[in-house]
Amino acid sequence: MAETFDPWSPSFVADPYPAYAELRARGRVHWFEPTRQWLVPRHADVSALLRDRRLGRTYLHRFTHEEFGRTPPPAAHEPFHTLNDHGMLDLEPPDHTRIRRLVSKAFTPRTVERLRPYVHSLASELVSALVAEGGGDLLTAVAEPLPVAVIAEMLGIPESDRGQLRPWSADICGMYELNPSQETASAAVRASVEFSSYLRELIAARRKDPGEDLISGLIAAYDAGDRLSEQEMISTCVLLLNAGHEATVNTTVNGWWALFRHPDQLAALRADRSLLSTAVEELMRYDTPLQLFERWVLDDVEIDGTTIPRGSEVALLFGSANRDADVFAHPDTLDLSREDNPHISFSAGIHYCIGAPLARIELATSLAALLDQAPALRLAVEPERSANFVIRGLKELLVEV
Repeated sequence: MAETFDPWSPSFVADPYPAYAELRARGRVHWFEPTRQWLVPRHADVSALLRDRRLGRTYLHRFTHEEFGRTPPPAAHEPFHTLNDHGMLDLEPPDHTRIRRLVSKAFTPRTVERLRPYVHSLASELVSALVAEGGGDLLTAVAEPLPVAVIAEMLGIPESDRGQLRPWSADICGMYELNPSQETASAAVRASVEFSSYLRELIAARRKDPGEDLISGLIAAYDAGDRLSEQEMISTCVLLLNAGHEATVNTTVNGWWALFRHPDQLAALRADRSLLSTAVEELMRYDTPLQLFERWVLDDVEIDGTTIPRGSEVALLFGSANRDADVFAHPDTLDLSREDNPHISFSAGIHYCIGAPLARIELATSLAALLDQAPALRLAVEPERSANFVIRGLKELLVEV
């Protein structure tokens, strides 16, 4: 299996899709010894397991580490796990249900829609600056600052503090890669401590002087006597920031890199802006920003005659599922007009991305701004993939206008 699926190989990371096709052809589930996980490559299985309550993002609501046959994480990693384990992405009902309900009160469609003019104005400003320079790195000039600023604006993080957010996020997200190194873990722990300390002070300030921002909304949110604890608020803010920009940043650069390699599709989009909404969905499907999502097996499940016992971990291969020919016609073809597009880039089930509407606005807005203001945008240098497999992106994307 290792010769097919090798997430630490630069050549695999550069283009994992042929290996995924081989995995799907070989079967519905595969044991991968290096990470001790079951790989699930087909769309129907990934989609079903995301909704299957016999699997969970955590097991601690039902079992201790020992009961589940797992070794507790090292004590030195505690700040990361405290931060990570109190966010709704890594919780199961009833805590997940309670937190998501409370967050949803502050994360309403009206709140998201109210941000649209800000997103439009900022995207236009960022692209104008890129054009004035004659080009540059699309990643650092547009793809990154737009969603970071939007989620920071939404949370109410002062502009002067926003420069810290992406480095903290990048260090924390390093722990979501497969078999992270001790160096990666140390960086994640340090970022978790610093980010948590910063948010604790900001939350205290908002308690004294509430505003119209999401943090003030989270402090005020309650339902039938339920409230968010301070740790849950901190973890929720970090989750919203990390999830609120990592996928958007990488969809933007992965998407433009795909468009540059498919000039016919880029030409079609330039000629017909009505393709914008389907283009956003297709770019998310074609080169998925989050390639793999993990679940713990809380009760035995069977896939194609193979019993996966309680205590196991499954790796749901989003990138593979989004290229499954059983679901997508010509899955390896970039088709910006694709209407039937049930991609799972936003996940599914109770952990479906709460920020999906905002991400779609950001992606469509930045795409439109670049098409409008840089109609001759072109690649300057062939880009290099980042070393990460799970969170898929580029080191940079140098362009000329």
